[in-house]
Amino acid sequence: MTVFSLQATPTDAASWVDLARSAEAAGYDALLAADHPGDVTAPFVALAAAASVTSTIGLGSYVSNLGVREPILLAADVATLDLVSGGRARLGVGAGHTPAEWAAVGRERPDVAGRVRRCVAVAEAVRALLDGAEVSVDSAELAMRAARLAEPRPVQRRIPLTVGTANSTLLRWAGAHADVVGLTGFGRTLADGHRHDVRWRSDQIEAQLAHVAAGAAGRDDPPALEALVQQVVVTDDAGAAAADLAARLGLTVDELLATPFVLIGTVDEIVAAVAGHQRRWGVTRFVVRRDAREPLAPVLARLAGPADVLREPVDGRTGE
Repeated sequence: MTVFSLQATPTDAASWVDLARSAEAAGYDALLAADHPGDVTAPFVALAAAASVTSTIGLGSYVSNLGVREPILLAADVATLDLVSGGRARLGVGAGHTPAEWAAVGRERPDVAGRVRRCVAVAEAVRALLDGAEVSVDSAELAMRAARLAEPRPVQRRIPLTVGTANSTLLRWAGAHADVVGLTGFGRTLADGHRHDVRWRSDQIEAQLAHVAAGAAGRDDPPALEALVQQVVVTDDAGAAAADLAARLGLTVDELLATPFVLIGTVDEIVAAVAGHQRRWGVTRFVVRRDAREPLAPVLARLAGPADVLREPVDGRTGE
């Protein structure tokens, strides 16, 4: 089964709850809130508000920077969201990349390897806390002493974990431990601390998937693969719509349209592209931004139809 999730952040109360209701009605699998402290609204507060006006849609951060989040506080936020939503919380995590987020909490941003070690340490601690364990850690990346999440306890037996990354080490860890591997396609962080080079060529995607597969070796239930879609354009001229972005990224139009990180074309072409990404890469999940909600409506309607060929497993991988 192929599913779509919607990533957004509130700008006001009325439009946020309307968005939550409409996303659920349109068939989105989850409403996901960005987590950049100081730059966007607090994700778990926003998601709790969305929980109050919905009943089935999943709710989670996408993704929480574990470099600046403390495990006991993050675990309490996720468990509370699970409680107030009746068991719909998701946990999305990443190693972080924006230097200002470390500066805001009085820390130096570690190098890539240090950020990955911190991400793994915090992810393991949060999962253990949510599972009811007492956690003590004393390492260069994390210090905790007899931490335990007595209350609130999550409704779900296990909160689904998504790891968003393009880092080879973290992809292997996610392959071994995550429920969903969020393929970002990000390369080197650029000078502004927000934008990235991309790793979107076929050989680069195959290399990322090889790391996931190596981590998942021996698992009976390999993680689902999810792509973070950066641009959605419904158009009769996919080539023209893709040309500017392709040029800026140093890709050909064909290379750009072959990636799972953009969905550009007619409704029929996008439906075909989604099927192609499932066949070629095993990607069964897509995260799109708020501005894609209306353009994608006819695509979601098609994918939800009785003739949806994407509901059959491909290469042994399925969605959740």
